[in-house]
Amino acid sequence: MNDYDVLIIGAGPAGASAGIYAVSRGLKTLVLEQGPVGGIIGTVSTVTHYAGVSEDETGASFARRLEDQARAAGIEIVHEQVLRTSLAEDVKEAATDRAVYRAPRIILANGGTPRALGVPGEAELTGKGYGLNVARDGAEYRGRSTYVIGGADGAVKEALFLARFAQRVRIICVESRLACIDEFQRKVAATPNIEVLPASAVTALHGNGRVEALDVLSLADGSVRTLEDPGCGVFVYAGCTPNSQLYAGELALQDGYIPTNERMETALPGVYAAGDIRAKQVRQVATAVSDGAIAAVNASLR
Repeated sequence: MNDYDVLIIGAGPAGASAGIYAVSRGLKTLVLEQGPVGGIIGTVSTVTHYAGVSEDETGASFARRLEDQARAAGIEIVHEQVLRTSLAEDVKEAATDRAVYRAPRIILANGGTPRALGVPGEAELTGKGYGLNVARDGAEYRGRSTYVIGGADGAVKEALFLARFAQRVRIICVESRLACIDEFQRKVAATPNIEVLPASAVTALHGNGRVEALDVLSLADGSVRTLEDPGCGVFVYAGCTPNSQLYAGELALQDGYIPTNERMETALPGVYAAGDIRAKQVRQVATAVSDGAIAAVNASLR
């Protein structure tokens, strides 16, 4: 009952795409996902720059359509956490707390986890004005002060969306200037309630039951100032770490990412990697979907 032609771990854009292409080629396919279909993309405010996407596409609506398409294609999706894998043998295994699933081919598409800051006060204040999600929590900060930690595309896109609600948005980034694309830089410059604090890093959070102040280090001169801001909201978009720990004993990792060739093949025969878990230059929805398609097509040729 638990034998398949291909196993796919992860149901984000890479895993869902891999599943759709695998099923289309007649492979009995199982996707294992511990959370909602869509992964991180389901939590973002808007999906931008993806060919054919509607202008008002949210992460949640994109994830819903992704799941609808996957299920309509006939993909079996099981919501279980993979606890152990065996990748070196001809028949691969993925074990959860409920079952062991087997297939001669496996596609690793676990994606990534948002990076924590690792500063004092973070654990105590998470969910209490800190560690918020713009798509879910942004409207609650209408007319209030907010902070977005991070200066890359994902962070700045969320800051622009948050500026629709918040009285003030401060972007705190370690770079000397925003590291986002020109389009977002122009939009930030044209949005009066966004302020950028460049070459800066949050070093501590303070508050009794919720965030009341942030310590911000200047990377230019080493000075630290405390921003007193009771009732503010802090949204962290400081990048992601790949969810590759499960495979560290079986695959050689490159800075935590799984190396592949252009066919998405890893160093182990029959084992593929796709999406944000893979070592590559560009991490976008478009490249994740492409990775998944390429992995599944090549898996079908084995």
